[in-house]
Amino acid sequence: MKALSVAALVVLLLGAAEGATSSVGLVKVVVGIAIVQRGDQTLPARPGLPLMEGDLLRTGADGRLGVVLRDDTRVSLGPETEIRIDRFMFAPAQGHLALVLKMARGVAAYVSGKIAKLDPEAVRVETPVAIVGVRGTRFAAKIETP
Repeated sequence: MKALSVAALVVLLLGAAEGATSSVGLVKVVVGIAIVQRGDQTLPARPGLPLMEGDLLRTGADGRLGVVLRDDTRVSLGPETEIRIDRFMFAPAQGHLALVLKMARGVAAYVSGKIAKLDPEAVRVETPVAIVGVRGTRFAAKIETP
């Protein structure tokens, strides 16, 4: 009985730890070379890979990547693209909404999800030359590398 109680406690603690680092979305489509940089880990992008706040998404010369965030925001990255999921907060019942994507280079298409519909001011896409406030539902951006 004591072993069962210890096992139950371990499962509860692992569940709480997982919730503390819950994913903000996942990779849906990968073509060619694409990686997810998480801290000092480099993970090959694959369909179903959970994404975390702070992840850097990169595609190679032949790479394409499609991701879906928890609020149904969709982002598609073309070749030679780099975007960081800088901030993601989706707790509408508590009024906590935020999405900040930092695009360093490449080509990306964005289709807004629930955060932009509930609070358009809570969504930003930052680039080296501008900050885009998302007021519509879709846009595409191309950032040339110098």
